[in-house]
Amino acid sequence: MDVLDLARTQFAVTGSLHFLFVVLTLGLAPLVAIMHTRWARSGKAPDEAMTRFWGQIYVINYALGIVTGLVMEFQFGLAWSGLSHYAGDVFGAPLAMETLVAFFLESTFLGLWIFGWGRLPKWAHLACIWLVTLTAYASAFYIMVANSFLQNPVGSVVSGDRLHLTDFGALLTNGALVFSFPHVVGAGLFTGGMVLVGASAYQLRRRTREVEFFTRSLRMGVKTAAIGIFVTMAFGYAQFAAVPENKFGSHNPAAGIGLGIMIEFGQLLALVVLLVMLPMISILPRLRWTHPVLIAMTPIPFVLSIMGWMAREIGRQPWMIWERLTVADAMSPGLTSGMVTASLIGFAAVLGLLAVADYVLIARVIRRGPRDLDLGATSGEPHTPAMSY
Repeated sequence: MDVLDLARTQFAVTGSLHFLFVVLTLGLAPLVAIMHTRWARSGKAPDEAMTRFWGQIYVINYALGIVTGLVMEFQFGLAWSGLSHYAGDVFGAPLAMETLVAFFLESTFLGLWIFGWGRLPKWAHLACIWLVTLTAYASAFYIMVANSFLQNPVGSVVSGDRLHLTDFGALLTNGALVFSFPHVVGAGLFTGGMVLVGASAYQLRRRTREVEFFTRSLRMGVKTAAIGIFVTMAFGYAQFAAVPENKFGSHNPAAGIGLGIMIEFGQLLALVVLLVMLPMISILPRLRWTHPVLIAMTPIPFVLSIMGWMAREIGRQPWMIWERLTVADAMSPGLTSGMVTASLIGFAAVLGLLAVADYVLIARVIRRGPRDLDLGATSGEPHTPAMSY
């Protein structure tokens, strides 16, 4: 491949690996906040156990995912300085807001939630996880503001050889944003719900002692997945009204094929969740023959999310900023194939190892179940809440 293709491949690989963490974060954050709210209101040990168990999985995913976000930041300065030069005044504004929200506010509130266990007042502790959720979604919102600007460059004018921001409000009401952000939110909820379903089915298949714990988790996951897939499909179709003509035309067959596959599999999955899993929600935890199927379905939302992201990005080719800046002009000058290949291998190795570590650690927590959890442990020893219901 030439330098341009290598640079595009590098961004696609690192962006896809990063998005694996993002979509699970967006799905688990509100679920953990809801569990914590139940615990704060009831004071019951089973509600505390659910909060701590799923909260620990969320913390693992967030801690490793934040590192992959740093790698994404390096991409723009390393390979795409042409974009920074041409549109940095516009494109950089939402990215700066995302950095402020994600790296300062979100991580601060998450730290307070993790280390405030047993130290903060009950309702202040609860407020922390809700603020984590709100800032996580605010972070995703500003990323989508930046990405939507690339799809539809509003709120800016060309002055000399650069774009200048003239209307920040136009960025926030961009036609490419108003449907794509809820679409991403729905994908996150669907992914988080299916992780609850798959993990609970795994434990129920093993005839766990915590039957009621994972029965509640599985039912919560099915409800969340149903809401998520409905929102994803609804806003996914709504986006077509704002798609520029020929975006998925003959010049971008890969994007069109990827989009078609994603839609077909998404529709099939929606039928399964809404017409099979949701009506059977009361008996699904007892039907052991369904549990291997539910476990096998767990990775599908991640795959569909990556395919959707790639269709969105590939469909814009050859433009980095639609009809304003080509991908070739956005690339940093002076790059060689060797330089980009080296960085591609390095970034892919680091992010790949982080992804493997993430899922190994999460799988270990799921396999162990809601006992001997580190999150919320007191006196230096893991604390196991009573599991009776």
